[in-house]
Formats: sequence, C-alpha cells, structure tokens
Amino acid sequence: MKKFFAIVAMVAACSFGATSPLMAQDEEAAAPETTAVADSTAVDTTAAEPAPEEIAPVVEEENEGVFKSLKTKYIEGGAGFMSLVAIALVLGLAFCIERIVYLSLAQINTRKFTEELAQLVAAGKISEAIDKCKNTRGPVAQVSGKAMECLASNDRNDIGTIERTINMEAEVQGTYLEENCSWITLFIAMAPSLGFLGTVIGMVMAFDDIQRAGDISPTVVAGGMKVALITTIFGIIVALVLQVFYNYILSKVESLTSNMEEAAQELLIMCVKSDKCKK
Repeated sequence: MKKFFAIVAMVAACSFGATSPLMAQDEEAAAPETTAVADSTAVDTTAAEPAPEEIAPVVEEENEGVFKSLKTKYIEGGAGFMSLVAIALVLGLAFCIERIVYLSLAQINTRKFTEELAQLVAAGKISEAIDKCKNTRGPVAQVSGKAMECLASNDRNDIGTIERTINMEAEVQGTYLEENCSWITLFIAMAPSLGFLGTVIGMVMAFDDIQRAGDISPTVVAGGMKVALITTIFGIIVALVLQVFYNYILSKVESLTSNMEEAAQELLIMCVKSDKCKK
C-alpha cells in the first residue's frame, strides 16, 4: 500500500514538473503579443497627439491674423482721420503715464511719517523736522514742511497762522496733483468726436458715390459706410481706454487728498502741544 502511494506521488510530481515548463512557455508566448499590442497602442496614441511644433505655427498664424486684420481695418478707415485718432491715443496715454508715475512717487506712509514728525516736535527738534520734510517726497511732506517753518519762526508761530498756512499749501498741492488731467479729458472727448467726424465724412462720400453712379445700390454705398463705421469704432475704443486710465488717476488723487487732510489734523494737534506755538 505504501509502495502504491509512493508511485502515485512520483507520477504526480513528474506530471507537475512537466506542466510547469509548458505553462512558462505559454506565458512567454503571450508576453510578446501583449507587448506588441501595447506598442501598437502607443504608436497610435503618439500618432493621434499633435506635435508641439505643429501647434506653434497655428498660434503664430492666428496672432498674425489679428494684427493683420487690425492693420487692414486701420487702413480702410482712411489714413487722415485714423491717424488723428491714433495721435489722440498716443498723447492721451503719454499724459496718463506721466500722472500715474507722479502720483505713485508722491504716495508715502502718511501715518508713519506723522508719527515720526510728532516725536521730533515733542522733543523740540524743529530744525530736524524741517529737514525730514524736505527730504521726503509728496504733498503730505510739503504741507508738513510749511507748518514746521511757521512753528520755527517767531512771528508766524500762532495756531491761526499755522492753520491758514496748512490750508493754503494743501490747495496748492491739490492743483499739482490734478495737473495735466484736463488734457486727458480733452483727448477722451476728442477721440470719439474724430470718429464721428469720420462717420460724417464717410456718409458724404457714400452720397457722392451714389450721385456719380446714379444708382442706389449696396455696392455703391458700402465703401463710404464702411469708412464711417470703422472710424467711429476706433474713436470709441480710444475713448474707453483713456477713460479707464483717467478713473485710476482720479482714485490716486482722492487717496492723496485724504492723506493730506489726515496729516493736516495731526499737524494742528502736534503744533498745539508744542511749547513753541503761541496759543
């Protein structure tokens, strides 16, 4: 009985040993097929995705198409009136940039400046306070400098004179802040006006063409109407762009004006507390 079980075990072992190589061979045979399918899928995916070099020319062609169309519309609008609209845009942007740079440089930390100035005044260092105002840019420093000069003098150091000096200097600095803003408003109003003038000229051209042709047809009227509409569109666009910059400038002016008002109150308080101020 034991020999029978031993023979059965040997037969089973031999059968398992013969089956394992066959399974391994089947797996090896199936592996290349899977790899081939994966490679073909990868090739198909690679072929389906566009190369970056193919995308770049399309984007460049689109950008060139936009600029080319704008240039074409500019030329179709008429060189005379379209040049006037372009000049209004350039000059208006020049004044806007000048105001933005000036107002940005004039902006300071008002609270920190007045606190440091109050410390110098409380310590009786009026000359150092004047030097600090001179070395600081902006309308707040200019107003504070005038107040410190009054406080340092012997005949203008009363609180009434100091208050009037602060108010007068604040008005002067306010006019400096709003300088050249009238030119910006001029170009904002001029740009659409030039566009409307081009519209009227285009309509006159259309009627002249109708008179020469002796026929009211879309082909005859289209030329003059096209010039009229293009000049109007560009004039309105220029006015909108300049209006955005102008509103930003006005917000900066309002911010600096409120800073001057805050500084004026602080100056009056520190002057009243000073021993050199005549009550």
